[in-house]
Amino acid sequence: MALEVLLLTGSFHQMTTEKAIVTVRLVRSFEHCNFRPVVFRNVELNQTVKEFIAFVKSEILSASGLPPPFKKFEYDTMKIIHQPHGAKTNELIMSLEDDDKLLLKENDTLKSAGIGNETDLAFFRKEDYEKFKANPKTVF
Repeated sequence: MALEVLLLTGSFHQMTTEKAIVTVRLVRSFEHCNFRPVVFRNVELNQTVKEFIAFVKSEILSASGLPPPFKKFEYDTMKIIHQPHGAKTNELIMSLEDDDKLLLKENDTLKSAGIGNETDLAFFRKEDYEKFKANPKTVF
């Protein structure tokens, strides 16, 4: 986190730019546990979820080492998988619980949604998630 302290008229004013490292798990298939993690550094936490989704979509198009099916997939929803100092799920891809708290809302900022440094997110198609949640069986 960058921190600037300015001395103005005898008092201190603080200006912060909060940035974080965020891992985004691109989920193509819940049933087949088909996903790829992508790490984003210097993520501005004051941007909206909608802005971050647009950024991630544009970045994965040019990401080297990412197979084409992951680049072309129609992701539309993000959910928090893990927050620093929190318990990790035993699920293979992500927890199917607490959607009301963990699904990100487009107009929230990343910070207000609970995203901090070293947060892990899942990025997936909501329709696929709802189908899997109704019948959570994996195929290997």
